[in-house]
This record gives sequence, structure tokens and C-alpha cells, in this order.
Amino acid sequence: MMMLSRKEAMDFHVDHQSRPFYNELIQFITSGPVIAMEILRDDAICEWKRLLGPANSGVARTDAPGSIRALFGTDGIRNAAHGPDSFASAAREMELFFPSSGGCGPANTAKFTNCTCCIIKPHAISEGLLGKILMSIRDACFEISAMQMFNMDQVNVEEFYEVYKGVVSDYNDMVTEMYSGPCVAMEIQQNNPTKTFREFCGPVDPEIARHLRPETLRAIFGKTKIQNAVHCTDLPEDGLLEVQYFFKILDN
Repeated sequence: MMMLSRKEAMDFHVDHQSRPFYNELIQFITSGPVIAMEILRDDAICEWKRLLGPANSGVARTDAPGSIRALFGTDGIRNAAHGPDSFASAAREMELFFPSSGGCGPANTAKFTNCTCCIIKPHAISEGLLGKILMSIRDACFEISAMQMFNMDQVNVEEFYEVYKGVVSDYNDMVTEMYSGPCVAMEIQQNNPTKTFREFCGPVDPEIARHLRPETLRAIFGKTKIQNAVHCTDLPEDGLLEVQYFFKILDN
């Protein structure tokens, strides 16, 4: 999740500069957080455009009723999602959001207040559970105030999990799982977020969770004590520290 400045929005929509709706487009895309993604597949640009449907959501509901814009958009500006029209546009947009030089893209949306940390683990990402877990979190009335995908290396994970070293017998397996693929880190906000969100995640062991707390995230999406879908902050005083680790240290 990112917040675009007006300049970043103008750079992003430079191709629409002469269009009559340009100012409204800039105002809308800077009005709140956006989620930028790199999408990979054969003929990705054409296939993503096909999934999106016509730019105007009203037209999409007639011409492509199953498309993203038909299902989730409202008009030609608030049309749910964007897709580049060409390889050149895709390259320019990727450079804006994910600079190849290693520099910083648009600012993340972390608030660093009244928060706790949640990480959707690599096995859940690879199993296609990301969307379902996010929907469950939203439906439980938690606010996801920041979100980003990370590829952590072993050193990062060992540093993040340092408090568990020598305490948890599965420490090495926990570390291996977390750097086995991409994970998604989130800043979660609600009243008393660490306690309430930890309860929502459920017991660490999904089997125990399914018996005692069958409605929790780990009961529904977890497989084993290691592949238990999500990490959540244990102690209230650690919530901010864990959020800062991802959104200030790793995202730098």
C-alpha cells in the first residue's frame, strides 16, 4: 500500500495529461492509499487488460460483465484498477513504483500508532490464500493500515525472530519457512490491537485451533505449527517494534 504525491500521480498518469478528466483522475488517485503490483505471466499486459475490461465501468457491465471493472468499479475514474497499454508504459510505471536503482518508490501508509503486526506466511501465499485471509481480516473489522510483500533473507528472519531463539523448539523451522518465499507484512489497527488480533489468529497449532477456536485464521488456513498461515505479534509492547521492522527498516 502506498500514498502517491501529486507529482507521483502526474508522472503516473502522464499519458492522460491532455484528457478532460485528467484533474479529476489526479485528485482521485491521491485521495487515499493504492496497491501496486507486478503481475507476471505470458502476454501479461494483454491478459491483464482483458481481465480489467473496458475503462468505463458502466460500459464494462454491458460488454464484459465478469470483468474486474464491471464487478468492482463505479464509473470511468473510480474503475477499481489500472493496467498499462504498452510495454513502454508498463516499464515506466514499474520504475515509478519499484525503482530498479534501489531507490525509494512512493511512501508506504504505515501510521506507527495503536498497531500490531501480521505476516501472511510464504506457504499461504504460494497456496493462493492471500485474498481469502485479507477478506477474513477485513470482515472481522480490523483496519489494514499498511501492507507490503517482502522477500526476506535468512539474516532478516533470524533478526526478526530473535526473541524466539533458544525458547521455541521449532525456531529453525520457523526461520526456514519465513524465508522460503515471499510473505506479506501488514500493520493492523483496532482498539487494543495486539490482544484482539492475536485472539483472532488463534492458537499457534492449527489442530488445537480447530478444536478450541475453529473460527480463527490458523484454524481455517493453517496446516502445521510451522505452516500456520500467519504470524502475529505476541506482546503489546512488540506491536510497534515489529511494524517498524518491516515498514521503516526493510522498506528503506
